[in-house]
Amino acid sequence: METEQLLTLTKNALEDKKAKDIKILDVRKFSSITDFMIVATGNTGRHVKALAQNVITEAKANKHRPLGEEGGNISEWILVDLGDIIVHLMQPDTRDFYQLEKLWADMSA
Repeated sequence: METEQLLTLTKNALEDKKAKDIKILDVRKFSSITDFMIVATGNTGRHVKALAQNVITEAKANKHRPLGEEGGNISEWILVDLGDIIVHLMQPDTRDFYQLEKLWADMSA
């Protein structure tokens, strides 16, 4: 599956489960491990877990096997590794604390 198709599929999977503030970060100039990062917020731990599960389910349904998932036991911050795309799903306080978008924006400045 092409990276652009996977980006669209992932964004749609997040929107289907009502993820908030979805941001797609192009990190190709700064990272050798992935091309894009997607950061999104879920209201609760259960919501974050449902977002991650929907991304994984949709990827598998479209014959793209995720490389891994981390953080599902706590669900404060779940990372889903899709290879060319890494998805960060967080509860609001966690996202506010780590400010991943700002970190990557600062690198490009």
